Order: sequence, then structure tokens, then C-alpha cells
Amino acid sequence: MNKSVKIILGIVVLLLLVYVLKYFKDANSKDIEEFKVEAPFYTSINTKAVATGKLNPEEEIELKPQISGIVDEILVEEGDVVKKGDLIAKIRVVPNEQSLVSASSRIKTAQLSFNNAKTLYNRNKSLFEKGVISKQDFENSELSFNQSKETLAQAQNDYQIIKRGSLSGGNAANTNIVAQIPGTILEIPVREGDQVIESNNFNAGTTIATIADMSAMIFEGKVDEAEVGKLKEGKEIIVVLGAINDKEFPATLTFVAPKGIEENGAVQFTIKADVKLDELTNVRAGYSANAEIDIEAKDSVFAIREALLQYNRITEKPFVEIQQEGGRFKKENVELGLSDGINVEILEGVEEGDKIKVWNKASKDNEDEEKK
Repeated sequence: MNKSVKIILGIVVLLLLVYVLKYFKDANSKDIEEFKVEAPFYTSINTKAVATGKLNPEEEIELKPQISGIVDEILVEEGDVVKKGDLIAKIRVVPNEQSLVSASSRIKTAQLSFNNAKTLYNRNKSLFEKGVISKQDFENSELSFNQSKETLAQAQNDYQIIKRGSLSGGNAANTNIVAQIPGTILEIPVREGDQVIESNNFNAGTTIATIADMSAMIFEGKVDEAEVGKLKEGKEIIVVLGAINDKEFPATLTFVAPKGIEENGAVQFTIKADVKLDELTNVRAGYSANAEIDIEAKDSVFAIREALLQYNRITEKPFVEIQQEGGRFKKENVELGLSDGINVEILEGVEEGDKIKVWNKASKDNEDEEKK
């Protein structure tokens, strides 16, 4: 039995030895896989930040009524160019019945006080002229008379304003809405017959029209917190409009927000820039736009293509594979500098003349297509 076991073990060992010898023979007989290599070079690298936003007028105002009523007439249309002081719309005042009754009651009360003060004044005047009362008593009655007279006049004015909309208007007086600045009518959100609310300390009021100066436009956008620290007011940038892709507009950065706002987990900072437009380009308010901002630039830097970089899965540090004698490759950690997304500056780890492995080479099919 022991002899049979020894024979079986010998056969197993022999088979394993044959398998190992065959494996190494096949491995050595395989062709060595070849990789393309590239050399480092000197180039200029310019990093840019892109801010997304909109093109808006620098000066834009909303016209609101100072008294509630009904839109009686609109004299302009959206897109019209107006001058300062031009009539935009007319508001017909519709008095509030409760306010009208209260104002009328105040007039009656003020009238009673005035009549009483007038009677006392006339009586004290006669007595003062006869020397019956002192001058001080007479002056007090005169003061009361003048105060009641003023109170009556104020109550009457309030009644006229509530009823007619103005002191001098008629029964169907109109309140005129005029342009406060020269510009273009961007929007008229109301129509004739709509009811509007006055603008006061407790209510923003109904917007009758929006006017903007379209000759002065600004870019309003947002940049990430990683880039905002490199921005300074007065910096020249380029603005590209979504509706006019074939044209670039120069702009000057005028504002960088001191406080950021968190959006979707990232902190964004608002920036503004004055955009220089030409007279031949028809630009509209609200165009989507992108601002290209040069962050940092270097000339004649030692660089490689960023696609040649590899990253350690554990340390996440970058490295490249440099070809050695005999065709083998050696990993070298590298220290990176400026990058524009295509080329990256190499500060340490690569020297001139090194041949760097193209590790993410294209497939054979892609290579054939490139040749075609």
C-alpha cells in the first residue's frame, strides 16, 4: 500500500513539474507587448476659469403707481425706446368706499371744531378790544382757531385725494406714470383694465412697466470658491453669449462678492463685469453667457501631456512610467505644477530626453481609423 501511494505521489509531482515548465516556456515565447512613448516638451500653459451667468442691463427700473386704481390706458409697447419724462400709462383712481366715508367723517368733525373755535375767537376778540380779557387769553383763542382751520383744510384735501386721486383732478382724474430714465421698455406685465396697487412702506406695489438702458450691459455670473481667490476687480475677461457663439465681447471685472452662497454642495461667489458691446450687434437682456477668465499663465514651462499621468490607487499621488534600457518601464513619482487640462507642468520626476509610456493607448481599431 505504501508503495502504491509513493508511485501516485511521484506521478502527481511529475505532472506538476511538466505543467510549470510548459507555463514558463509559453510565457517566454510570447511577444513582449510594445507601448508608444512620448517625450516631455516646453510650452506655454494658461489656466482659465469659466463663470456661467446672464447678460443684464446695468440700469433697470420698475415703474409702480403711487396710488391704487385701474389701468386706464397704456401708451407704449414692449421694445419701444422712450426718453425720461415720456408718458407710459394712465391710472384711473377708483376710491375705496370705506376710506371715503372715513374721510368725509373727518371733514365733519373738523368742521365742528372749526366753527366752535371761530365762535370763541370772535367773542374773545371783541372782549380783548374792550379790555375785558388779557392779551394771552386772546392769543390762545386765536391759536386754537388757526389750528382748527388747518385741520379742516387737511381733512378736505385728504377727501379729495381719496376720491379723485389728486387735489386738482376731476371726478375721473388720471394719475400719469412717466419714464424715470431713458431706455427701452423691456416688459409691461399689466393690461388695460387691470387693477393695480400703490407702492408704499408695506407693499412693493404693482409693476406697470420695466425700463432699462440697453446701451450699458453687465455680465452677472458665479464662480467656484477654488477660483475666486485669484480674481481681482479691474481684470480683463472675455464674455461669450449663448445666442451669439461666433463672437467674443471684452469685459472688465467690476465686482467680486465678499460672501459666497452654497449651491448643490459647492460655495459659489457672484461676480459682475462691464461688457463692451458694438453697435452692430443686437443684444437682448437676459441672454445666457459664459465668462472666460485667465487665472494664471506661464511661458516656456517643462511639461507633458496630462493623459500620460497615472495615479496611485492608495496614495492618489501622480506618477509616470519612464522607459529604461532593454525596453522595460520604471515608475517615477512626479510633482505637478500648472495645468490647462491638456498639458501639465512637471516640477520634478521627469528630465529632458525621457521617454514616457503612453499607458492609455487606443485600441487597434481606433488606430486603424486614425490612419484612414
